[in-house]
Amino acid sequence: MMRRSLQAAALTMLTACTPLAQNTQDEFRQRRLDMVERQIRQRGVTDARVLDAMRSVPRERFVPPSAVSRAYDDTPLPIGSGQTISQPYIVAYMTETLGVQPQHRVLEIGTGSGYQAAVLAGLAREVYTVEIVAALAKGAAAVLRELGYGNVRVREGDGYAGWPEHAPFDRIMVTAAPAEIPQPLIDQLARGGRLILPVGSQGETQWITIVDRTDAGIVQRRTIAVQFVPFTRTR
Repeated sequence: MMRRSLQAAALTMLTACTPLAQNTQDEFRQRRLDMVERQIRQRGVTDARVLDAMRSVPRERFVPPSAVSRAYDDTPLPIGSGQTISQPYIVAYMTETLGVQPQHRVLEIGTGSGYQAAVLAGLAREVYTVEIVAALAKGAAAVLRELGYGNVRVREGDGYAGWPEHAPFDRIMVTAAPAEIPQPLIDQLARGGRLILPVGSQGETQWITIVDRTDAGIVQRRTIAVQFVPFTRTR
């Protein structure tokens, strides 16, 4: 009788927890939809594929447990090791500006928690992403794998050199700010390729900078002022 009672109690707990988990997922989904509408679409990001990608990626899975309740706030959030997950609008803005197409191979420098890579994975054929902090690289790879992003490859290492074994890339995104654009990344752009990154020293104005490899050569231009964590190297 005692065993049956315990089994019944366990079943009751499981039944009670299932709607709670579903309610939590429904709440996150609604907050994600609200984020895209209010923080992103209404601020000028209109690419339908980018908006769909932002709606589909569970941002709450890419922040520490202490920050889950703030996952959809209009702000960057700390993810450990002095790094941050970028503000949702900036993620969407840079992604739209990059102009990723379904056939593209994309390189990302600065994996962080893996959120930007997940957004890119919904737009590109392949995503290669490099993270210098070992713990972040390991954690991002685990979450991306668990969520089924099979077209993303994560590597721990110094992103300044890019990922030459898989170059050239159609698109390159850097999510930390160097004082100057790393030449190896420009060199790894395919013809017709585009690189986007924040450029500027810490404490000074940083600018989102676009680098295009055209038939006429390399063309650069700046767009908006931003503030990113510094681009770090192993030496």
